[in-house]
Formats: sequence, C-alpha cells, structure tokens
Amino acid sequence: MNLSVGIVGLPNVGKSTLFNALLKKQQALAANYPFATIEPNVGIVPVPDNRLIELAELTKNEEKMSELPPIKAATVEFVDIAGLVKGAAEGAGLGNKFLSHIREVSVIAHVVRAFEDSDVLREGSVGPKEDYQTIQTELILADMQTLDKALDNRKIEPNKKSAVLALRKALNEGERAFNVNLSVEERESIKDLFLLTNKPEVVVLNVTEAEYNENTILQKVTEYAGLLDIPEDHFVVICAKIEAELAGLEADEQQAYLAELGVGSSGLERLIKKAYERLGLISFLTAGAKEVRAWTMRKGGNAVEASGEIHTDFMKKFIKAEVVGFADYFEHTGRKKAREVGKARLEGKDYIVQDGDVIEFKIGS
Repeated sequence: MNLSVGIVGLPNVGKSTLFNALLKKQQALAANYPFATIEPNVGIVPVPDNRLIELAELTKNEEKMSELPPIKAATVEFVDIAGLVKGAAEGAGLGNKFLSHIREVSVIAHVVRAFEDSDVLREGSVGPKEDYQTIQTELILADMQTLDKALDNRKIEPNKKSAVLALRKALNEGERAFNVNLSVEERESIKDLFLLTNKPEVVVLNVTEAEYNENTILQKVTEYAGLLDIPEDHFVVICAKIEAELAGLEADEQQAYLAELGVGSSGLERLIKKAYERLGLISFLTAGAKEVRAWTMRKGGNAVEASGEIHTDFMKKFIKAEVVGFADYFEHTGRKKAREVGKARLEGKDYIVQDGDVIEFKIGS
C-alpha cells in the first residue's frame, strides 16, 4: 500500500527546508533503502520503526546467521507542492499544475509559519490563521469547479448527485469535503472526483529553534488548535532548520541532539507517524533469513488483505496466518519459542490484523 504526503503551504513557510531534510534522509539511507528521487520534487523515505532492528537481531540469533538479515521498512512518498498562492485555483503561480499534484497524494501536510524572523520575507503570508485560510480557500475553490463540472453531466447517478449537492453547500460555507457527513454509497460515488479537500490533513507548525522543546510543542498545539479550530491530534510541530541539521548527522548524533533539545523524536518521524494515523494505517511485520520487513495496510483489515500486500496471488491461495504479537515475539526471542509457549496462533481469513503483528502466511499451491 502506497502512502504519499503532499507538502503544501505559502512561499517562505519552511516547505523547501523540510523537503530538503527529507531528501537528505533518503540519501543517507540509500545503501539500505534503494529508492531514488522520482522527480526533483518527489522523495521516498523509510517509515521509522525501531521494532525492525529488534526483529532483525532476534532473527539473526534464531536462524544462527553471521549477520543481520536485510531490513526493509515501509516507505512514504513526500511530494513538495510549490506554487500555492492566492489565486491558485484560477491559475496564479502555476496553480493549476500544482493543484493537480495534490490530487495524486494520500494526505496533505499543510505547513504553517509559526515563527517570526525578519530575515525571512512573508511572501503572501500575513499570519498563521490568514495563511491557513488562504490555502484552504484555494483548495475549496478548485473543488467547487470540479463539483460544478460533475453536475453538468446529465447522466450523473442519484447517489453522486446528492453527494455533490451536499458538498457544494458545505464548501460554500468554508467546510472541507472530508468533514461532510455522507453515506457510504455517496462517499464511494465521489471517489473519481479526487477532491482536494476530501483528503486527510496534517497541520505542520514550523517553529523557531528556541521554541523547539517538549513543553513549547504542547503549548503551540493547544494555541493553534484554538486559533484554527482544528482538533489537536491533527497537528505536528517541527523546526525545519533543526530537521535539516539532523538529516546530516549519524543516528547516535541525532539522538544526542534530540535529547539535548528535550524532544523524544524528530519532527519528520512524528510527521510520518501522524500521516499513518490520519489515514488509518498500521504496519504488520514479517521476519526470516531472507529479510525482515514492515508492510502497510489499513487499520481493521483482515489476514487475507494483509497477505495481498505481499502478493495478490496470496489472497486466492490463503490457508492460514500464523500470528505472534510483537511483544510476545520479543519476550520469547522469536517464533520458535513463541510456538512452544502457545503464543503463536493460527488465524483464519477473518482475523483482524493488529499493528506490530509478526505474521507467517500459510499459502496453498
């Protein structure tokens, strides 16, 4: 399952600094994660998951290997969508081109300037609330054009028409399509419209280095949640400058720097995890001498769907899934001992996969 995050925001809010930090992270891990930048504005990086290292160590010992098996993390694609300015929906700032890029991503990361710096010009920026609303207005206007075109179709289906009319009303009132209450059938009927405001959103607050500590982060979230009228769990606070510095450090140096700042994890890690959360995704794990790997799937998905993430043929030939929860797998130092103590369970097609499940699929010929 592919996860793509579109980074949007007005000019000079820190988007490029953040994206360049992502590219450095990608390049630094190129030896272990052989992914390349698809375009100058697209980068792919691994999803942070410390369980993979622990799982690789257990696999090495259990399989009596001389070195760790290859580790493959789940990945996330970041798209730096530049050029969003007031009037983008009408084509300003190459707006049509960049709005089309947003249609292709899974979740929007809206970077908001939450810092003061006289050396960084406010190009089109007024203040956090106004800046946020400017981008939202452009996305809404673009969606209104899409909805109007849909209504022009005389053969539009009843479910789709009712959905489009409800959405037009809500968007006219400044509401995002994602928040509009539609039936399952109506929601399904508008998928082909690829509405920009129908995507989950993460608001990324870019703060100064002086404000980047655990206490200030919590304060900023509370402050901006009230200011923008958005739930607190939709926010991530970063310092793009610090992220750029972290990207050039070794892993142990990064941890030391973060500890000095009083921050548990990097902003990039928290952004990726928040995107997962907003999309309702989890990771299940597989482990063996060939590789240790994390796979992405939707939360609430069953064992058959999980097998399909590895190979679509597995869904047709699925027999059983041997499942060990990660905590049990770690406690009993691998699958063999987990089996001995009854912690390895054989589950059928309808088993709902949990985040961190270590699964071995039994597939027929």
